[in-house]
Amino acid sequence: MEQGKIQFNKKTWGRPLRLIFGRTTFLVFAVLMQLGVLFSAFLWLSDNVFYVYGGFTLLSTIVVIHIINKRQNPSFQMAWVIPVLVFPVFGALLYLFVELQLGTRRMDQRLGVLTGETKGYLGQDAGVMERLKTVSHGTASLSVYMNRYGHYPIYDHTYVQYYPLGDDMYPRLLEELRSAEHYIFMEYFIVERGEMWDTILEVLKEKVKQGVEVRMMYDGMCSLTMLPYHYPKQLEKFGIRCKMFSPVRPVLSSAQNNRDHRKITVIDGHTAFTGGINLADEYINRKERFGHWKDTGIMLKGDAVNSFLIMFLQMWNVTEHERESYENYTIGADYPYPETLNMDGYVMPYGDSPLDEETVGEHVYIDILNEASHYVHIMTPYLILDSDMITALTFAAKRGIEIIIIMPHIPDKLYAYLLARSYYAELLGAGVKIYEYTPGFVHAKSFTSDDTKAVVGTINLDYRSLHLHFECAAYLYRNAAVSQVEQDFQETLSKCQEITMEECRRYPLPKKIAGSVLRLFAPLM
Repeated sequence: MEQGKIQFNKKTWGRPLRLIFGRTTFLVFAVLMQLGVLFSAFLWLSDNVFYVYGGFTLLSTIVVIHIINKRQNPSFQMAWVIPVLVFPVFGALLYLFVELQLGTRRMDQRLGVLTGETKGYLGQDAGVMERLKTVSHGTASLSVYMNRYGHYPIYDHTYVQYYPLGDDMYPRLLEELRSAEHYIFMEYFIVERGEMWDTILEVLKEKVKQGVEVRMMYDGMCSLTMLPYHYPKQLEKFGIRCKMFSPVRPVLSSAQNNRDHRKITVIDGHTAFTGGINLADEYINRKERFGHWKDTGIMLKGDAVNSFLIMFLQMWNVTEHERESYENYTIGADYPYPETLNMDGYVMPYGDSPLDEETVGEHVYIDILNEASHYVHIMTPYLILDSDMITALTFAAKRGIEIIIIMPHIPDKLYAYLLARSYYAELLGAGVKIYEYTPGFVHAKSFTSDDTKAVVGTINLDYRSLHLHFECAAYLYRNAAVSQVEQDFQETLSKCQEITMEECRRYPLPKKIAGSVLRLFAPLM
């Protein structure tokens, strides 16, 4: 009886104690302490040293001029100008602190080196481009831009299978992992122990025993609540090479704002998976968090897998010092794919980095909106838009294009949903149609247009995905999977409720105000 009482106490108090004394609490406390020091310095300077405060006011003016003239999205400029003007010392110091981060600069330089090393593996096949030009000059022009500035080519000879749910993709992912003969590379934003990850881990351990090289990389945010900080060392004991991308540390740093939001699996250079599906049980509806979890993914087989392979190796080698043997992992065009696979059309996998000046993820979406003749159908969990995206969406709707956006009805983050609602009236007024998925939460990130184009990947319609995170996706043109994506959109739409202008007017005033205030800080969230 007494023993049972002790066990009950452990169960009752264990989680609160871990929360109080855990690493996450320490990280939050340390960052808040650093912010407190900066703000205290601001108060001391403003109250006690008039001439120093005057100097910092001049510095703030210079900072504002620099921000306004910087080559940057206007929404980000506004998000920085407001705090610098309201808090002339604190805002200026915070901006300079963020801008002068050496870690971010070093990562950018390293990625530049890796891009140079891999350039020869991402060359555009001239024959593919010539064939594409005869079909669509517009898509060919987008491909020229993507290869020149994003360093990603467009391919033919690629089969794509679309999965409308994580529940559907999961068994095929296991099947392909079990068939690996040479290597398995996996890169994910979220990994959480449970049925999905535990089953995958058992497969990976078995493949290592068979001599298959396995590398696993996940974002460092997982160490806060999902995985132990030293979890990579546990996987290394099984023979799995593992690392966290950008581990979260108790220091103020803009580098910690640039997360690896990609979801990539590459198997033997001939098969790849991507989409919105992370390695946690809610993504396959084994655990319910926000109603039914609607997510999507795709599997690629063929030439286009090469781009996902190089994307993974680039990110993996950000922290490595020896040159990667890329040629050991690429395969020739003569790989024997089954004749039953439909390899028609074109596929362009691509990544997006927050450290360069090219927002290729947003440019692809805007190009689809600008080129559309009949419709653009969108699924996204978040709707936190910059001025360029608002203009593209509303202009497309105003010129008669059917623009439909499916959003979650049960949000995972209240602040993100309040922000999204603040855009509804403006979009609806221009003719954009908005629906919410009533069974639960939409985590899918997809575009379809005119029965010819589709994008499936990790890129949300929000600032974090479009400007702050490392992302990836696959652009499909006249590929058989485009119709699969559109069919899924229509089936999902049948489970949604339409948001009307009248419903927007009835939305509670406090929530409207909260969303409007949050828009001031949207680019920094």
